[in-house]
Amino acid sequence: MVAGHFAIDKIEIGKERRIIRIGGPPFYSAIAASRLGVKVIVLSKVGGDFPQNYLKILENEGIDIASLQIIEDAKTTSFAIKYVDDRREMRLQALCRELLPEDFSVDVKVKVVHVAPITGEIPYKTFEKLRKNANIVCLDPQGFIRRFDEKGNVRLREWRDRRFLEKVSILKADEKEALCISGSSDLCMAAKKIAEYGVETVIITMAEKGAILLYDGEIQKIPAYPTRVIDPTGAGDVFIGAYIAEYIKKKDPIWCACVGSAAASILIEKSGLLRFGFKNEIYERAEKLHRMIS
Repeated sequence: MVAGHFAIDKIEIGKERRIIRIGGPPFYSAIAASRLGVKVIVLSKVGGDFPQNYLKILENEGIDIASLQIIEDAKTTSFAIKYVDDRREMRLQALCRELLPEDFSVDVKVKVVHVAPITGEIPYKTFEKLRKNANIVCLDPQGFIRRFDEKGNVRLREWRDRRFLEKVSILKADEKEALCISGSSDLCMAAKKIAEYGVETVIITMAEKGAILLYDGEIQKIPAYPTRVIDPTGAGDVFIGAYIAEYIKKKDPIWCACVGSAAASILIEKSGLLRFGFKNEIYERAEKLHRMIS
């Protein structure tokens, strides 16, 4: 299960390219996992402005949308995203309603729940119910770390809520987010400090520099697959979606991370809505990355 808001992203890349499309972890992570043969449920809320063709896309990708609520009198969470050189600027334009414990059935049991808020839309009481309904909890804390000024501009803040961190098996964060959680200025040290909360596996994604993987107390650098970046939006979500898909199959964490890196590399080198790779091409790239490590 992937829990968090979908988003309508209004993306500007350079001076020429402007795109409006669906985004958010329930889109990117869910489809990445589904493409690798995993059954995925999404828990989310969208507004009456959510385009119907997006629902069809999710169904065509094999995503279970029974726990996706359409709130007719609400707006779908929406961001304006602007890429300037190597920087990403984000501004929140609309915010949908929180995800609450009563929004999904107590009978829904899953192997892994990926808790992935983008605006803090998952309160602790919802997290607790999700945790009890899953064997493994994975957290992307980006929505807890973000704060928004009066114009919706996104800023990062320190966040170390033990109620969440002490109950998570896998945590995925980007470089800046990992530093906000750990208080460290070094990424390897940041991973170790996050692990001190009891997190078994820490993944820190670093764009073209690859990723840091910490598990069993050991640090492993995961290379990025060399490619030309066209649109990086959603890369971290695809990484963790692919990682979880392999983890469920009881694969080695290093292999899982190589698959995540490979899946993300395919996404970023394409434009358009469905930029996801298919199993064979993802595995082919993952095998090359795995050989680079071993």
